[in-house]
Amino acid sequence: MNSCQELKPISISLSPNTEKDDIDLALKLIFQPWFWKIGVNQRTHQRQLASTLLEEEFKKYLGVHPVKSTEGGAKQFNGVKYAFSFNSGRAGLIAILKAMEIKKDDEVLLQGFTCNSAVNPILHFGAKPIFVDIDETINLDPEDLKKKITDKSRAVMIQHTFGWPAKIDEISEICQKYNLILIEDCAHSLGAKYKGKFCGTFGDAAFFSFGRDKIISSVFGGMAITDNDKIGEGIKKFQEELAFPSNFWIFQQLLHPILTNYIVLPAYGINSALGRIILGLFHILKILSKGVYKKEKKGKIPKYFPRKLPNALAILALNQFKKLERFNEHRREIAKFYENELKNTKFVPPLTKPWENITPIFMRYPILVDFDTEQILQEARKRKIYLDDGWRKTPIVPPDTKIDKMKYILGSCPKAEEIAKKILNLPTHINISLKDAQKIVDFLLK
Repeated sequence: MNSCQELKPISISLSPNTEKDDIDLALKLIFQPWFWKIGVNQRTHQRQLASTLLEEEFKKYLGVHPVKSTEGGAKQFNGVKYAFSFNSGRAGLIAILKAMEIKKDDEVLLQGFTCNSAVNPILHFGAKPIFVDIDETINLDPEDLKKKITDKSRAVMIQHTFGWPAKIDEISEICQKYNLILIEDCAHSLGAKYKGKFCGTFGDAAFFSFGRDKIISSVFGGMAITDNDKIGEGIKKFQEELAFPSNFWIFQQLLHPILTNYIVLPAYGINSALGRIILGLFHILKILSKGVYKKEKKGKIPKYFPRKLPNALAILALNQFKKLERFNEHRREIAKFYENELKNTKFVPPLTKPWENITPIFMRYPILVDFDTEQILQEARKRKIYLDDGWRKTPIVPPDTKIDKMKYILGSCPKAEEIAKKILNLPTHINISLKDAQKIVDFLLK
């Protein structure tokens, strides 16, 4: 174990959040297949779902509590009323779009510089993604949004990129004016706040991701939330009709933190080529699954989604959820370090701004450079620093996504296209120490 830890390189992805207790938990669950889909309460011997516990914890965290109304003693809810778990964030988005009755030829406006996982659910319903350019915070630009609304527009989706809240007030006002549904993509922003209120609680609905490199990680997993009764009932009905993923798929996910931490990352610590060979072999043999499937890069939803969140992955997510505040505080500390060290250098940190009315998360810490990012990444790899997280090069990531299949028109979001060419993301996760961050800064400045 210690020798594996010593060999681990500095990396931005590949299960970055996992600590020893997460790996031990995954290892324990590997040998308890009766827990994989539905668990059993050891005291009452009744079936129970860890996903239900996760949903309740989620609602509690986001500030849900019943309050008596002054009219007739009826109960209302202050905050989010419904939370439903799925086996991925994109499955949560599919559930939301279904509940909102998004249909063929409806337009859903979302920002350029996003992941294909946010686009494919829109295409799945035959709806049309309309890409809006970004502002200085790498979030959807309200001014460009106004220009792209048409009589076919039905919904707007904001991303809170890398955990920095979008301009919620302005965007909400536009949605109200044009009678548009507001969806929050909170895949990057669990725990981020705007004016003291959690991201995800401003729109008509929101979804979160527990993917392998997100704020908390259960390898795959997600949550859809809303306080709208009609949408909530629609998501509930959708979730109830879903099946669980296969046992083999669950097994792949449980293996991910174990093999990544004990074999893949140490191999990268020895040599980048060795790391790529071993990871590639695990993918070819289907021992591990990829974070983004091949079909998704071509505008299709693979058969693995949408599904219910299996019990085993919900247990992993609950374990991570307990550590959320510590994780996020660490991310902010590392981000502040990068900000201070890279200030007044040739690296431009676009999120070096006052935290006025916001509490950001920094799932990544982005910097912009005016020279070849490929060369930087190549030189970094020689020093066992792996910074390529796939959020670069193209306005819809990962870079090998077929953007024509995403219905993206080149030139429609010039700022997003420009940022994609210049961006380099620095790791902030719990396994990046200040010493590691210093190594990254020293490398960049040299």
